[in-house]
Amino acid sequence: MEELLRERFQLSCERIREIPGEELVPEPYRSFFQRGAEFLILASSQLEEKKKVHSLSWWKEMNHRIYEELLPENYGQSYANPAYAVEKLGEYGKLLSFLYAEMRGAVIYAYEEKIWDLTVIQELFLEIYSSFGEDPLPKPEEIRDTLYWYVSDYCQDFMEERILENIDPDRAFALHFIMDSDFSDLTYLYQYGDYISENELKTAEFLNTFSQEEIEQMACTYTEGYRMAFVNTGKDLSIKETVNIRYPIGFERMVRAAVCQFEQMGLKPTIYRYATHLIQMTGGRNGFGSTNVNPQFEYDHKEDAALFLDHDFVQRKLRSMQNIYQEHQELAAKHAGPAVIEVFGEAPFAPETKKEVFTLSEEQRKLKVSMDNESAQITNRYIRGEERSFTIIAYPLPEIGKDFEAIFRETVKINNLDSQKYSKIQQKLIDTMDTCEWVEIKGANENETDLLIHLHELGNSDKQTNFENCVADCNIPVGEVFTSPVLAGTGGVLHVSQVYLNGLLFKELKLVFDCGQVIDYSCENFESEEENRKYIEDNILHHHRKIPMGEFAIGTNTAAYVMAKKYGIQDKLPILIAEKMGPHFAVGDTCYSWAEDIPVYNPDGKEIIARDNEISILRKEDISLAYYNCHTDITIPYEELGSIRVIDDDGEMISIIEEGRFVLPGTQELNQPLDESGFLR
Repeated sequence: MEELLRERFQLSCERIREIPGEELVPEPYRSFFQRGAEFLILASSQLEEKKKVHSLSWWKEMNHRIYEELLPENYGQSYANPAYAVEKLGEYGKLLSFLYAEMRGAVIYAYEEKIWDLTVIQELFLEIYSSFGEDPLPKPEEIRDTLYWYVSDYCQDFMEERILENIDPDRAFALHFIMDSDFSDLTYLYQYGDYISENELKTAEFLNTFSQEEIEQMACTYTEGYRMAFVNTGKDLSIKETVNIRYPIGFERMVRAAVCQFEQMGLKPTIYRYATHLIQMTGGRNGFGSTNVNPQFEYDHKEDAALFLDHDFVQRKLRSMQNIYQEHQELAAKHAGPAVIEVFGEAPFAPETKKEVFTLSEEQRKLKVSMDNESAQITNRYIRGEERSFTIIAYPLPEIGKDFEAIFRETVKINNLDSQKYSKIQQKLIDTMDTCEWVEIKGANENETDLLIHLHELGNSDKQTNFENCVADCNIPVGEVFTSPVLAGTGGVLHVSQVYLNGLLFKELKLVFDCGQVIDYSCENFESEEENRKYIEDNILHHHRKIPMGEFAIGTNTAAYVMAKKYGIQDKLPILIAEKMGPHFAVGDTCYSWAEDIPVYNPDGKEIIARDNEISILRKEDISLAYYNCHTDITIPYEELGSIRVIDDDGEMISIIEEGRFVLPGTQELNQPLDESGFLR
């Protein structure tokens, strides 16, 4: 079988090498196929080049050649850009841009020596090239069919590859670079095949200046947070054998230390790259990787599934997932969940919407919601939610600006703030809010937030609580207190002047809640109301007609807020840190999704009972109605916050925060970083 595959690959390479000199296809299509052939030739050549010794400058030049057409300054003339493809290729434009985007993964397959993946994408390219050499030209519907059957026929193979990369430690391609590389020689970065920018080079170079003790401490914050997430939720880590490590390229020194620390816990790493095959993509860049070469490219292709998403495909994908997990159920059962290192500081991205891109129809949106829900159910049956956990930590990129090194070191300090200290202060917040059933949040000045949050009724306040006392475990850094509101009675307006969610900028975002669900929404990113609403529907509502408030929280990390103000990076912080800098509200599932029946306790021994809401509880009747498979946090920064007050049974109000400052007795210490910094109103 291996010999046959090699033969198929060589034959496809030989045929592709002939295309740049041929004139079998008429213009303007000839230019597309010649350029596509040249790219595939360059990609497959990396199978040999990556084995050779080259200088750092040589690798930089080669990496630039591979990715230059996707760079923002060149993307306007790339066939990967649907607008350009439609302009040049007419009615075939969207289809061939889809093909070109799928072909871009060939570089990655070469570096990972995935010969099968290289072969099938080259064969697809040749099949479509051959059809354009015929007279008459193929109809667009015929090209669409060819692409559809490529995705459908290889669905099982693509899904098996992705699932096993998550649960099988023997498939950790990147582990060799992490454990064996000489980090002083930065050429190792290019062995991934990924886009390598100054972010990756300068990060790796900067981490080389850290002592081994400092590196070990950074790794310990990350791995110990992971371990404590199991301890604090009463889950048994000892029954697990693998942990999925996700990291940005350039952080290998820290990751090497983390691998060793996880091994001391009895955990082997699974390490996979962000998805490159369209069928494997689930939204976002999950897995290891580098700085995004051009976010607009990914944004343009985020709904390419419109080409093939139908009932038959959905059923095929779900059957494939079920069969794969069933075959490898022992590996899945031993998987503990992800440990994620994120980065922040990229230049803000405000996407351009294009009429030439694929977009999901209303029927396809419903299908996708259903498919995502059932996919999550399948995964949860084999990687059980009640047995797994996670942790997330974040660090800045050099792109954040001239203060990168100072911001990085301050971030390290923030990630290591005293959890015990914050736990005691946050308990004061919880003790007060547990005496009341309602919380009122109002904005200040031009912020129009006016929300009423309905809390669960405690049956026994001596043993029960509504809020989790969250320190540095699954979400690093400290700190916040959070709950899942009762949807009935929860309502009002949530407004933020500017916020970045999953890397996308939202201006003057407003969400209107009634009975705990978003019923209306607006922003000011685009000129037309229609574009603004679709932007929210795609990226916050995730195609759901309505979506509930899954979380209400109060962030307590004023030190992080001061750092953000000091360096002027409020707009560049990830939600992981930003959510700790004021009250925040998550739309989508609760924080306890798929694990609501597992008792969770605070350090004071009280059980957190607010793990369900009126929608998640539907899992007991029909699990397909219970989950949205998304959770998007939206934070009101302290400077836009007027007040947070709880309302007791007599209608009396107790102030938690007034004018951005903590005023509840026992919490005023949180104001100290604000006072010392001078960032006071």
